[in-house]
Amino acid sequence: MGSSVRELAGATPATRDRYVDLLRVVSLGTVVLGHWLMAAVTSDGVGNLLAVVPGLQLLTWVLQIMPVFFFVGGFSHALSYRSLLRKRPGGSTDSVYAAFLRARLQRLLRPTMVFVLVWGAAALIVQLLGGGGGLTGVTLRLVTQPLWFIGIYLAMVAFTPPLLKLHGRYGWGAFAALAGAAAAVDVLRFAAGVPYLEFLNFAFVWLAVHQLGFLRADGRIRRPVLLAGGGLAAAAALVALGPYPLSMVGMPGERISNMAPPTLALLYHGIWLVGAVELLRAPGSRLVARPRVWRTVVAANGIAMTAFLWHLTAMLGVYGAMLALDVPLPEPATGAWWAQVPVRIAVAAGVTAALVAVFRTFERPAPAVPGRGAGSGPVAALGVTLTLLGVLGLSMVGYGGLLEGHTALLIAVRVSAPAAVAMALGGWLLVERAGR
Repeated sequence: MGSSVRELAGATPATRDRYVDLLRVVSLGTVVLGHWLMAAVTSDGVGNLLAVVPGLQLLTWVLQIMPVFFFVGGFSHALSYRSLLRKRPGGSTDSVYAAFLRARLQRLLRPTMVFVLVWGAAALIVQLLGGGGGLTGVTLRLVTQPLWFIGIYLAMVAFTPPLLKLHGRYGWGAFAALAGAAAAVDVLRFAAGVPYLEFLNFAFVWLAVHQLGFLRADGRIRRPVLLAGGGLAAAAALVALGPYPLSMVGMPGERISNMAPPTLALLYHGIWLVGAVELLRAPGSRLVARPRVWRTVVAANGIAMTAFLWHLTAMLGVYGAMLALDVPLPEPATGAWWAQVPVRIAVAAGVTAALVAVFRTFERPAPAVPGRGAGSGPVAALGVTLTLLGVLGLSMVGYGGLLEGHTALLIAVRVSAPAAVAMALGGWLLVERAGR
């Protein structure tokens, strides 16, 4: 692998924006580290460190860095779609859209579907053998939760062509429209008490952050200090004066979450983060221009999605081994607990590396397979919709209670784990077929 990374790094075009690749790696790495740090596991169950020590919730204003990943996604999607349009000047919009979906989703969905199938088989075996209680049951429920991110990202890829067209026509106006829609949803939610409307902000908030990536691709973020300062001030004002909680991640048992569904406060948090990373662009670009640093970034990008998918498996496996070996689990946030943190994180990182070594091959792009004629945009759109719903459904229902037919509510429809897996796999196959 070392030689291939060295070759890839050496073949990098001079025009590539390496800082964007650095942001992608740092944002996912920060999410993984945050999950490992926040887990407060005892013999009684799994809790959240931020609930044990509420003062630490302020850290989420830095560690909740997922908006940066979606911002980077918008930048990459804009370049990728425009590149396909240039390469296929005579191609139909449908065929270009299908090819775009397959190209952008291949490295995302192949490792995701392997993760889904491996855990599905493991969960079935465990429950057939009469297991599924205690930490095992919690694990079967929790390991699929990060899949919500995959579902949101799928939506961003699917909406890129029409939103990129709006961006080309209106620029900052398209971002302002999405941000205004997110604000209107919150006003109707909190001031007028309109039910269910808040779920629209899963689209409006995250697509607005994604739209900032389009602006970055066109060099139209010229005053990042205004984004950083304005976003931070607005988010702080909303938390201080409005109904929004301090934490920028979901907290167990809280009545209102900034994450599920996303709120206007989270949007402003994303705006301030985008401004902050843009302010760091010059030193970040100088850093990643160093050959050794760039090789590290290239290597990390090649396994980032696999590591993200399996990092909770690794963490919960470490805690399971500690319980099985009767290693004491101190009360969260005590001195003994903090003393254990570096060791637990180091071991979890080692287990994650082992899992990456096993599954990383699925993150490599599959060889191109010629199709019979032009791709089908409508079939690709149907495929990505099914995959999105399946992945989101699985993130909600988990693999616990598989044999009992446990379900969760997904957009007014109850979905089981087998149904969610079937939708995800079927949709992925449609995207693959339509995009050839």
